[in-house]
Amino acid sequence: MTQPRKILVTSALPYANGPIHLGHLVEYIQTDIWTRFQRLRGNTCYYVCADDAHGTPIMLRARQDGISPEQLIATMQQEHEADFADFNIGFDNYYSTHSEENKAFASSIYLKLRDGGHISTRTIKQAYDPEANMFLPDRFIKGSCPKCNSPDQYGDNCEVCGATYAPTELKNPVSAVSGVTPIEKDSEQYFFKLSDFGDMLKQWLHAGHVQSEIANKLSEWLDEGLQDWDISRNAPYWGFEIPDAPGKYFYVWMDAPMGYMASFKNYCDKTGLDFDEYWNANSKTELYHFIGKDIARFHTLFWPAVLTAAELRTPTAVYCHGFLTVNGQKMSKSRGTFIKARTYLNQLSPEYLRYYYAAKLADGVDDIDLNLDDFMLRVNSDLVGKVVNIASRCAGFISRKFDGKLSSALANEALHQELVNAGDSIAEHFENRCYSKAVREIMALADKANVYIDEHKPWALAKEADRDADVHAICTQGLNMFRVLMTYLKPVLPATAEKSEAFLNTEFNWATLATPLLDHSINKFKPLMTRIEKTQLDVITETSRETMETSTPKTGALADDPVAAEIGFDDFAKVDLRIAKIIKAEHVDGADKLLQLTLDLDGETRNVFAGIKSAYAPEDLEGKLTVMVANLAPRKMRFGISEGMVLAAGPGGKDLFVLHPDEGAKAGMRIK
Repeated sequence: MTQPRKILVTSALPYANGPIHLGHLVEYIQTDIWTRFQRLRGNTCYYVCADDAHGTPIMLRARQDGISPEQLIATMQQEHEADFADFNIGFDNYYSTHSEENKAFASSIYLKLRDGGHISTRTIKQAYDPEANMFLPDRFIKGSCPKCNSPDQYGDNCEVCGATYAPTELKNPVSAVSGVTPIEKDSEQYFFKLSDFGDMLKQWLHAGHVQSEIANKLSEWLDEGLQDWDISRNAPYWGFEIPDAPGKYFYVWMDAPMGYMASFKNYCDKTGLDFDEYWNANSKTELYHFIGKDIARFHTLFWPAVLTAAELRTPTAVYCHGFLTVNGQKMSKSRGTFIKARTYLNQLSPEYLRYYYAAKLADGVDDIDLNLDDFMLRVNSDLVGKVVNIASRCAGFISRKFDGKLSSALANEALHQELVNAGDSIAEHFENRCYSKAVREIMALADKANVYIDEHKPWALAKEADRDADVHAICTQGLNMFRVLMTYLKPVLPATAEKSEAFLNTEFNWATLATPLLDHSINKFKPLMTRIEKTQLDVITETSRETMETSTPKTGALADDPVAAEIGFDDFAKVDLRIAKIIKAEHVDGADKLLQLTLDLDGETRNVFAGIKSAYAPEDLEGKLTVMVANLAPRKMRFGISEGMVLAAGPGGKDLFVLHPDEGAKAGMRIK
């Protein structure tokens, strides 16, 4: 008998600058399923994560919101943890990179690298924003790729051709902070000599630690020759100061991966677990990172090299996944498919999305698509119509006719054993992250179970005399098959599995599948799932569109795209800004952020929905003048037709201000 494995698992650290959305959840659901599977198989498996809490974007966002970076990251961590918990993501520890543990690791590892001769300094030219008076991090410069000329690319790599380059190589660069063209300015910076580890990385990459697609891509960079990695940033910068370099700070990607260690160290300190057993260079434990393919080079080049230089263990494997599209296209705010985790949770069970992602996920780096119509049909068919249906068709007979006790024998032991025998294949699929194959196999077994029940019709037999024993055995057979299926699905559907365990009065365990529940008392069946309704999906997309369109726009570095495409003056001149009088304001039933305003444009009445409820009560607005975009095309919303847009400014929440013209202004007057 093999010894249980000791495994440490991490997911990429979500950035503490915004909410969790359905695209993020591909990774956390994928990882959570794998860790739950390992535990179900009897292995020791810890799952840790943390908020990535450093970097210029957080500093600027906090400044915009008028709060300290500490306040911002504390608020975001609380929101992230709530979203993850409600999606049943079972972290053993969730922490922050802005912690004493992480500061200690960043400093000690840096000193180890320095003393080993792997740190160098040199003066380089860096992009500098003369208006904001600051050096610009790579992601705060956008321009055309120097290799393929694709526009609107970040200052460190091209998302079109995959090229990496220095920000100073960008064509037509623009600062995402102020919008001006950066200038070049000399600055001394600290570098990690990645080139010292070329041979080590070539060997590591081709030893099965990464997927073949990633290894092939990284081999191209290795063949081109590794460039030393700039690990420092100039003040002002939100992060940890480098120990021997006053005024210089660790680049966020230097200390972020160390957040895995910091979170685990925090957990070890709380539980008495041996940290060194999992992180020393000779560790016999397993370490896995689940990440998106966009950050592969940080985790498969820089991170293994840094760990090797620091005389620590390298990952057993780094598993990359693709991105999420919705309805075949990139997530879109205008189409209502840029869906926040909380928006989804307000309407639907997290179990549905967990199942759908599992049904799509394979072991490669291909993108997966959330087709909302297919999502509804598959959940309703597979989970409600197949799996849960088995229990609901059999449970009532056991409760009513047999005092809630299963029979002493199965009606078809061979069929039950067929489901049990499939466990090895299903386990292999889960282990290899081929969840879609596991789900297909589980659903094929569910079909067999339903065919059995359809053929034996316990509801018909229950009406015949002297057939109670047959009904008892058939329904016991059905519930035992349901138990096997739900055990296989337990990593995917932990909440439904827990309810099913309470119903069957047992704990689902892979090791005990072969032994059926016989002469066993169960509890009264309660509905486990309900069907998804199209109206629920409509609310999610409309709310997502409403949230994005009525919230205060983010600008500069805080927008999804830091610099929007330029428009000409003629385009801007088309916007017809008019003064309007608010003659009526009222709450909108079912909307958290909207007020319905009736506006007077010098005799013409307009109905407008405005996302200003957080800052204004209706009675505060009536009789006031405001500014509106009068020539915006009417738009149908869930709550009615909106015939324009009221202008407002501010960071959001209570600090949101409707623009009030001078008292001498009149309704209908155009602003030029």
